[in-house]
Amino acid sequence: MAKAVGIDLGTTKSVVAVLEGGEPKVITGSEGNRVTPSVVAISKTGERLTGQIAKRQAIVNPENTIYSIKRFMGRKWGEPAGRELPVEEDARRKTYKVTRAANNEVRVLMGGKEYSPPEISAMILQKLKTDAEAYLGEKITDAVVTVPAYFNDAQRQATKDAGAIAGLNVIRIVNEPTAASLAFGLEKKKEEIIAVYDLGGGTFDISILENLGEGAFQVKSTAGDTHLGGDDLDERLMNYIADEFMREHGTDLRKDLTALQRLKEAAEKAKCELSTTMETTISLPFIASDKDKTPLHLEMKVTRAK
Repeated sequence: MAKAVGIDLGTTKSVVAVLEGGEPKVITGSEGNRVTPSVVAISKTGERLTGQIAKRQAIVNPENTIYSIKRFMGRKWGEPAGRELPVEEDARRKTYKVTRAANNEVRVLMGGKEYSPPEISAMILQKLKTDAEAYLGEKITDAVVTVPAYFNDAQRQATKDAGAIAGLNVIRIVNEPTAASLAFGLEKKKEEIIAVYDLGGGTFDISILENLGEGAFQVKSTAGDTHLGGDDLDERLMNYIADEFMREHGTDLRKDLTALQRLKEAAEKAKCELSTTMETTISLPFIASDKDKTPLHLEMKVTRAK
């Protein structure tokens, strides 16, 4: 019997796993990472890029790099927003173009061509599928995919559609807090009411679940902030570093796309390092030049407290 994979299709990052000997094993992708950025791009030479390679070139190719597509899955222009921002407001925040198609459906423009949100999500799923097949040495057709507890029927169907486009049969859609509860074996515990919070790359969610036993959970309530996550922390840290550099050298690194890309990557790396250390050093040599063309170097310490 062919193996099924489990997929966390996230707003900013996605993960694929498989059961081995009854234990879940997260599959490392072709770039050597356990997580794949949920980013798709068309390069200036017309090549399609997915994952880490797409994320790296995002700042120098913003109009053709699609990120956070999950925010548009199953959504329509002019509909009640519920927990999320209205499509109109979210579209204004993106560096790529979001358009209105027939029946008020959302389309995004990449490389001069329009794509539906499920089509973009399918490209991310295809990457995960390819990585899983390379690891397992066999074809993958079935998948279980997680979605936020607050996703409505249209958003869940759009996720299934993305799977079908990617060549996957989505055998089950599981609520993310339910998946987390099962991962921690909470269905075997006697606690009847469980709070699950999820601080992700783009969103912060909390769900209250009722443990019905035998692996079944009922979502009683959800809340959170759909625009508060790791990306927002990165941006705060990046702006802090840029402000300090400008105060010292009088040069705004945010006006140079190449410097901004280096700064963005350094801020994310520093944030990750501060999860395990109390202090880290950010070192970016030759990050800019002053008016006399003298090279400027960025070297600064950031503490976890800061």
